[in-house]
Parts: sequence; structure tokens; C-alpha cells
Amino acid sequence: MTDYMSSETPAVVERDKRHHVHPYQVFDTFAEDGALPIASGVGAYITDTDGKRYVDAVGGLWCTNIGLGREDMVEAIADQVRRLAYSNPFVDMTHIPAANLATKLAELAPGDLNHVFFCTGGSTANDQAYRIAQFYQAVRGKPEKRHVISRIDAYHGQTYASVSIGGKPGDRIEEFEFLDNVHHLSSPNQYRYGRDLSEKEFGGQLFAEFKDKVAELGGPEKVSAFFAEPIMGAGGVVPPPDNYLKSIWEYCRENDILYVSDEVVTGFGRLGEWFASEKLFGIQPDIITSAKGLTSGYIPLGATIFSDRIFDVISDPGQGRYLPMGLTYAGHPVACAAALKNIEIIDNEGILEHVRDVGPYLIEQLETLKDLPMVGDVRGSHLMVCIEFVRDTATGEPYPYQIDIGKRVSNECDELGLIVRPVENLNIMSPPLIITRDDVDFIVETLRTAIPLAHAEAEEMMAGA
Repeated sequence: MTDYMSSETPAVVERDKRHHVHPYQVFDTFAEDGALPIASGVGAYITDTDGKRYVDAVGGLWCTNIGLGREDMVEAIADQVRRLAYSNPFVDMTHIPAANLATKLAELAPGDLNHVFFCTGGSTANDQAYRIAQFYQAVRGKPEKRHVISRIDAYHGQTYASVSIGGKPGDRIEEFEFLDNVHHLSSPNQYRYGRDLSEKEFGGQLFAEFKDKVAELGGPEKVSAFFAEPIMGAGGVVPPPDNYLKSIWEYCRENDILYVSDEVVTGFGRLGEWFASEKLFGIQPDIITSAKGLTSGYIPLGATIFSDRIFDVISDPGQGRYLPMGLTYAGHPVACAAALKNIEIIDNEGILEHVRDVGPYLIEQLETLKDLPMVGDVRGSHLMVCIEFVRDTATGEPYPYQIDIGKRVSNECDELGLIVRPVENLNIMSPPLIITRDDVDFIVETLRTAIPLAHAEAEEMMAGA
């Protein structure tokens, strides 16, 4: 393993700037600032090429659930590479890790979700869910059920179908085209859009909007599926108003509309459960999509888990039918072995129970920051949280986007040894599930120092504008 010296950092940064195009790269600022080069990671900590250590409160990207650098994961991966590094997953070939992992996921998933289609990540898992839903409706003689409903601020991935289903305004730019059969409802962000309503009133309003949209599209006989994250992730860590998602699920069940629960972020422990849909929200989806925590980020892997009801229709004997979907690296044996070991670790070490203890403590401690200027909202659940920064906490007036307040706070945190994720006026946190109460205290103390510094800088800029 290469040990970088601090003298190499400028060269690494320059090579990266010249040749590596990053996801969501902001070209002007990147050309000037470059990226922070990370050299190593252990547990909940990462170290840059200058030897500076950080608490990674982002958890990689919602995914380093069991922590970095675990030797038991290294050995499981290496053993599988020695045994079988690759196997063709198409048609009539399989391997032991894929068969074992599919069986395990069917055991962990709620209800009759007993069928697993593997892929390489969350985007492809949601793309597959879209295609399975459309295939299911067509082969049962209902090709007119083609419309899909999602929500503004939803994030479902980056493939053509998944980004079309997503509703983040920043992703839906005019330079790209999107599927024309996907429709977006209002964001369920009550802090931003329902401040004058009770939670019950806001949820009822959103549910009424859903029913109106179904009617507008021609009724349930025209709608294929509804896609929803149990808690919105990249769209701002938005928990649903009480009973809102369950009301939509009940309507879908009664009206022959598939309910797809995107648990790419919420699955595998982030909310203290293997899957959150049933346990936390009382929803039995027709399809669950997963990735990220499935392997804790050690190897890319995604899975679309779907019901007996769907499988029985699409696999109806005697039809000569096949499912024309597949990826070269779907169900990769090394990735499946990593997932199996990851699940074993979560189970054996009581990590779900740990999240149920430390998660509420994180939110409780972050709530104490509301006495600071510009802390408008603290929201989330367990180890999936964010802080929303505003210029006026009484009215919720945001800073102009040019101020980039979330990035200013994260820059101050970087200096103090803490990684948080800036998304416009937010700092999002999804730390490894193994963080301790001491780690939580460090996160909150660091934010308490960083936020006033960023606030002073922002107000100085506003005064000079």
C-alpha cells in the first residue's frame, strides 16, 4: 500500500485537476481549488495526504456503515478473489455468493419480497425497479399503466430512468432530457413549504395532491408505480409527515399501483433497521431498492428486491418470456461476498441496536445548536440528519445561493478536522454506524465553532453586496 508524503500532495491535486472529472464538479471553483486528497481511512476517520485526520460525518457518501479498514472485510474480499474473482451472471450461470446473498436479502426484506435482481449501485437498482414495474404492467395486459409518480427534491440516481424519476431541481437542468411519463408532486419538506400548517394538515394536503395527480393522469388504470425514499436523502434529509407515505401506500395497494421504496440510503442500519419501510413507516412495498450500506462501500453492489406477486406474473410458465435486463458486473462474486460479510458484522456486533442508541443522541445534541445564528432547522432520524442554515430564523429566509452558506460551514469544519456534506444551504451528515457518543460530541462542538465563523463571513459578504 502506498504511503503518501505531504510533499506529494500538490502533485496529486494537480494530476487530479488535470484528468479526473468528479461527480457534480463545479468547473470554475474546481479549477482554482482542486479536491481534498484522501490517503487512508480507519473506522469513522479518514486521513488526507498531508497526514491530517478527520471525523467523516458523511460516511463516505451515506455508505461506510461498518467503518473503514476492517481486516475481516479485507480477508473476506481477498478470499473470494482467490476462490472466484468473476463469474458470468447471465441466463443460466450462478455462483455461491450470489445465491447465498439473494437468499439472505429475501430473509431480511419484509413480507413477500423474495426475489433479488443484482446490479452495481443505487442508480441501477432504481433503473431496474422502473423497468420491472413497466414490464410487469405490460405482460399482465395493462400497457396503458405507464405513468410513474415521484416528488420534487427526491433523489433516485443518475441513470436515464433514475434521474428522470428524481426530482432535485439541480439535477433537472435544461441541457438534459428526461422521461416524459414521470410526474413530480410537491416536496414533503414541511420546514420549507408547510411552516403554517400542522404536520397532519401538511401530510393531508400532500396526500390529496397525490390523488389529484392520479386522477389527472386518467386514474389508477394509467399509473404504473409510485417511487419514494422513506426519508429523502440528498434532497435535504426530509422525514415524511406522519402517516403521509402510509396513506399513499394504502391507496396504491387498493388501486393496483406498485409502491417502490428506495432504501438505497435508509437500508442496512442507517435508521436502526435492516429496512425502514415496514418497521418504521408501516409500509409493505412491492419493490425495495438498495445499495450503499449493503456492502458498507467496500465494493460496489446494488439490489432490486421485489415481490412474489410481481415475479409470479412476469415468470408465468409457458409464455417463453424472458427479462431483457442485465449488467456484466451484476451479482459480482466479490461484491456478494463482501455484502454477506458486511451483513454478518452488522448482525454479530449489534450495530442496529447501537444506531438506536447513538442516533437519537446525535439529533438531541445537534438540536442544541439552534441557539446559534442562522441555524433554522435540525431534522432527520437516527444517523441520517441535516442542519438547514437561513439568514432569518424567524421567517426561514434563506441566504442567496451565491453565498453558498453550506459550503462555507463545511470549509470551517474541514479546518477543524470534521467532514460534513454541503448541499446549498444545508450540511448533511450520515456518519458510519459505529460512531460513538464521544464522536457525536466532537461533531457538535466543531459545528458550534464553525457555524459562527461562517455566519460572520456570510454577513460581511451580504453587507458588501
